Amino acid sequence: MLSPLAYIHPDARLAPGVTVEPFTTIAADVEIGEGTWIGPNVTIMSGARIGAHCQVFPGAVIGAVPQDLKFAGEQTTAVIGDHTVIRECVTVNRGTVDRGETRVGSHCLLMAYVHIAHDCVIGHHCILANTVQVAGHVEIGDYAIVGGSSAVHQFVKIGAHAMISGGSLVRKDVPPYVKAGREPLSYAGANSVGLRRRGFSEESINQVQQLYRTLFLGGLNNNDALAQIERELPATPERETAVGFVRAATRGIIKGPKRGRADGSEAE
Repeated sequence: MLSPLAYIHPDARLAPGVTVEPFTTIAADVEIGEGTWIGPNVTIMSGARIGAHCQVFPGAVIGAVPQDLKFAGEQTTAVIGDHTVIRECVTVNRGTVDRGETRVGSHCLLMAYVHIAHDCVIGHHCILANTVQVAGHVEIGDYAIVGGSSAVHQFVKIGAHAMISGGSLVRKDVPPYVKAGREPLSYAGANSVGLRRRGFSEESINQVQQLYRTLFLGGLNNNDALAQIERELPATPERETAVGFVRAATRGIIKGPKRGRADGSEAE
């Protein structure tokens, strides 16, 4: 159903079953997939690519030009995957010449007032709670959760299955499978509950916990900790993902907690 009170440019490409509610504006170079619902008072600008069976709530703006003074009008896109929910007043800017696109994966939930800046890559099944602000060039892995009112610095990487507490300032890279909290942002244990919910075995979760005890609580620098991890822990996808992430970190990684217990377990 396309409301007669909406403006839809004749060159926009809407698949069958798309619903567009009143007072929405859809520009020329836009693609919207089958079964997607576009609520009232939404603005979808040139370069937006929205997948199938998405929901876009009132006040959202998808595909606006980047808030980047280096942007020179190049043709870029903002891509939204299938089954993603975009709540009220979310803004997703399109990319710049650096990456050419901003991308949000499938099955994501962007809660009200989230901002995704230019050239970001958000994985699948991610949850960004209310008013999370994501600066340019950020990468967030699959199944990551970022708590409400958090701000993520440009070029930061957040690993898959990480969970970041609300109100955090994310200035450094956050490795996969961990919880992060406090100020400044620090390691707060493995995300064991989230991993169990996603079908990780107890053996895999135990290895993740041991890996990060060595990295964050073992009193070693990162290089020595990674060498010890590779000597002592069997090669698994989880180990290789975590070690590869830490080695590739360009902004440094978050620190360990300020203190640990005598037995080496995490201090909450």
